[in-house]
Formats: sequence, structure tokens, C-alpha cells
Amino acid sequence: MPRPQLTAAIILPAVLLQACSPSRADPAPPGAGPGVVSADGAHRPVVVELFQSQGCSSCPPANANVNAIAGRADILALSFSVTYWDYLGWKDSFAQPDFTQRQRDYAASHASNGVYTPQVVIDGQRALVGSNAAQLAAAIRETGPVAAGPSIERQGGALVIGAGQTAQPLKVLVVTYDPRVRDVPIRAGENSGRTLPHRNIVTDLHEAGRWTGKPLQLAFTNPRDPALRTAVLLQRGTGGAIVAARKF
Repeated sequence: MPRPQLTAAIILPAVLLQACSPSRADPAPPGAGPGVVSADGAHRPVVVELFQSQGCSSCPPANANVNAIAGRADILALSFSVTYWDYLGWKDSFAQPDFTQRQRDYAASHASNGVYTPQVVIDGQRALVGSNAAQLAAAIRETGPVAAGPSIERQGGALVIGAGQTAQPLKVLVVTYDPRVRDVPIRAGENSGRTLPHRNIVTDLHEAGRWTGKPLQLAFTNPRDPALRTAVLLQRGTGGAIVAARKF
């Protein structure tokens, strides 16, 4: 069973039970449509975000399932390590408070029923545990292919986002992640004695600006570590739907 995060916002028991059920994928919230029209009918990768912790004994199966699809061109898999299980005896080596807050933002926006690990959020709109590979694959199939939205390009040291249609300004989020498989020996806590492989671990996530539908140019720099990769997301509000994405 996935582990609920009991110190987050108050969750009614019935909702908590739903969030912990590995057989249930939460539907997209009302009105969470694509929001941006692609001019040429092109598609973009489906964004699959895993929230997990090295200190959570329920996380390895979901972690393995996301690792297995991390190299697909039609998917942007991002693994976020959260901090709230560090007290169990092992401090996650990749966790950051901002990543924990991102998961809480999804819960507050009703993209998911509560905060728990493991949790997979697809395109910011629906959540499931992710430990069942068939259920995860079905949820991804039901989501994609997704219209690409505005063009997202790199031109020298600039990020250039083209024109498009949107009902509200969208956050421009720049993600830095490590595509390599990172094997982490766990020496304490619930997973003590295991070596857990990680892939597409997020090392940084920050907002670079807001896109209003008009062409936008923002400063863009490469990660200092050449092994790292970047991606750009256009996301509605705080914890809202992801309406455009590009891997670089």
C-alpha cells in the first residue's frame, strides 16, 4: 500500500482511503482540458511525474515502472524525491522541500486525492499509485497523444515560446534532471540493505516567466553538469494542468 503523508493538509478519512487505493486512478478534474491549441496538429510528450522517497518501502515498484519508460520519446518522465519520509531513518539523497511542495500543490488543486508515496501525476491532471505497470500504461494511453501547443525552442542563450491561444497566463517552468541510472545503496530505514536504481531524477525546478499567448523570449542557460538534461513545461496556475512540454 502507498504511504500517506499525514502531516499535509487535513484529509478526510474517506478521501485518504481513495488516495491509498492501488486499484484506482483518479479522473481528471472538471475543466482540465488542453487549454492551448496547436497550430500544426503536432504532439508533445506526456509528462509523467513520480513522487517517491528512498525511505518509503512501497516506492521501489513504482520507481521501477517509471524508470522503464523514462527513455521513451513520447514521454517526459520526471522523478521527484520528497522529504517527508526522511524521519524514518534514511534521508533521501535527492529530496528537496520544493519537490514536496509541488506534490502538495497538486493535492490542493484536486489533481490528486491527497499526498502519498508513491504517486504518479500525469500531465498535472490525474494521479495514481504507479506500482501497477499495466495501470500506469493504460493511464498514459488514455492521456496521449497530446497537442503540442505553442512552439518551444532554444535559440542560442534564449528560450523562445511562440504565439498561441490560452485563456490565462501559464507558468514557464524549467526542469533540470539526470537521465542516467543512479544506483543508491540504502543503509538505514525501511529500505535498509537495498540498492535502489533511480532515473530522470529532478535536480532543479524553477519558474522562468509567464506566457500569455504572445511570443515570449527568456534567458536560458545549460546546466553546469553536461550530463544533465533540461525540459520546459507550460503549466496552468499552481498545481494545474500541463498544457505544453518540450525536452532538450
